[in-house]
Amino acid sequence: MSLTPSNGKPTLAAIARLTGVSTPTVSKVVNGREDVAAETRAKVLAALEEAGYQSPGQRRTASGTGVVDVVFDSINSNYASTVLSGILDYASEAGVEVLLSVTGGLPAARLDVGRRAQRMLDEGRAGMIVVTSSLTDAHLASFRRRRIPVVVIDPLNPPPADVISVGATNWSGGRAAAEHLLDLGHRRIAYLGGPESAECNQARLHGYMSALMSRGVQVLPDLVIHGKFRTEHGVEGLTKLLSLPEQERPSAIFAGNDAIAVGVLREARRRGIRVPEDLSLVGFDGTALAEDSVPALTSVTQPLHDMGRAALRTVLRQSRGEQIDSHRVELATQLVVRESTAPRPGIRAGG
Repeated sequence: MSLTPSNGKPTLAAIARLTGVSTPTVSKVVNGREDVAAETRAKVLAALEEAGYQSPGQRRTASGTGVVDVVFDSINSNYASTVLSGILDYASEAGVEVLLSVTGGLPAARLDVGRRAQRMLDEGRAGMIVVTSSLTDAHLASFRRRRIPVVVIDPLNPPPADVISVGATNWSGGRAAAEHLLDLGHRRIAYLGGPESAECNQARLHGYMSALMSRGVQVLPDLVIHGKFRTEHGVEGLTKLLSLPEQERPSAIFAGNDAIAVGVLREARRRGIRVPEDLSLVGFDGTALAEDSVPALTSVTQPLHDMGRAALRTVLRQSRGEQIDSHRVELATQLVVRESTAPRPGIRAGG
């Protein structure tokens, strides 16, 4: 049975006859509707792929429409603005438009993802970049069912295996931060991290732990405190560390991001604690916060601008039907030493 009429384009009716389902059911699958049994969906999708069928939205994308959705929780941070600058930079080079939206931290249940995905398909958008914790695996499935390319940047939790993510070498960055402090003679090194379950936080923590254990330094539970990647966690974390008996307090802190480190600096200044004379401090991200803080912050720099560029480049490659070699893209981090770290009081570096 031929799936294509004389104009060479397969019809939904022909797909329906081949698969033994109704034409409306085939239409539902094409449009990513939820109310189709998984077995039926798989059978129809296989027939559509074999026939080379493209929806009207997919045909518009292939013909050159270039609009990419980018979704953030918020853009009111140095992290977000730097990632966005990379996306916009590459968009200018590639001649595509970026449609930016912000979830504002809305609960997942209040995000009408199905409608958004269908609109993207109908309008022939090239794909979507996700820089938010609000979209769950179930949400991402709405886009995958419609064959809309999605790339997640620095996800808090591992995305589904078939969703491409872009991030940095968090483990090696965490290890480099801790090794720097160890080289300066510090042995009581605290870790003030982000959400305990977050993938990037776990990688940074494990890098820190690896560095300590390789030098025979015990990882002390009282010196590991998880929270949010926010300035207030730095304030609260330092307050908690200073509540320990004096001999148990850290001489150095590795903060899970620059915002946390700035909170530590703020509270240390309020309490008359000098950085780095009394307390050494390392951040993570390498944002403008690190360069502009007083003292300037030693930080593990993530290539945030390049991560934004890589995410958009990958979405556009997917939209053109190109094969992506890896579902996880990691760009290298680099420790940048500034003014917030010094040898532990009373000893020389490396002692």
